[in-house]
Amino acid sequence: MKKTLQQRIDAAVREEIRVVDYDPAWPGQFAEEAAFLRARLPESLLKRIEHFGSTAVPGLAAKPVVDILVEVRSLQEARAIIVPLLEADGYEYFWRPEFEGPPYYAWFIKRDPSGKRTHHIHMVERDSSLWDRLYFRDYLRAFPEEAERYAALKRALAGQFPQDRVGYTRQKSGYINSVTLKAKGYYSSPHKAAEKNNGQGH
Repeated sequence: MKKTLQQRIDAAVREEIRVVDYDPAWPGQFAEEAAFLRARLPESLLKRIEHFGSTAVPGLAAKPVVDILVEVRSLQEARAIIVPLLEADGYEYFWRPEFEGPPYYAWFIKRDPSGKRTHHIHMVERDSSLWDRLYFRDYLRAFPEEAERYAALKRALAGQFPQDRVGYTRQKSGYINSVTLKAKGYYSSPHKAAEKNNGQGH
């Protein structure tokens, strides 16, 4: 019997949380998936595709799931056109809140043949607040000591919330928000702004 939406959500949030050492294969897995999405989905709907989250930071321990942030021209069109295409390929689809509530966006889970998650696809429009996560990513890339602090936090939380993805995520949010604010200030400094204008910065 087909599961209800609530049953699917309940099952997804109770899946085991496992933080592992950095895998140098993750950037390649991102590149392969990005190429697949470009080939599979209508070109007119897709814009930026970014590797973000912990698997995008070299050396950082992470859950072994590659997070991908995809800009689409319209979420309404994505739900009408993209969702059926990816569901037909076996992706699980959820209409998910960005944080604890609205706005919502299209979120997909991709799994391997054994049922383990391999990718999360976060599909948003240009004005989504999720794009701020690129500041967080770039800051951790630039400051390995901050990445080490984040890795320690994640390992501790994975031990506290081994099958509670909502609790795990909530407990990380304060740290992520704090570092993101710091990162936005850092990358908006005159020195970093100059680098950005020269194509070297964020």
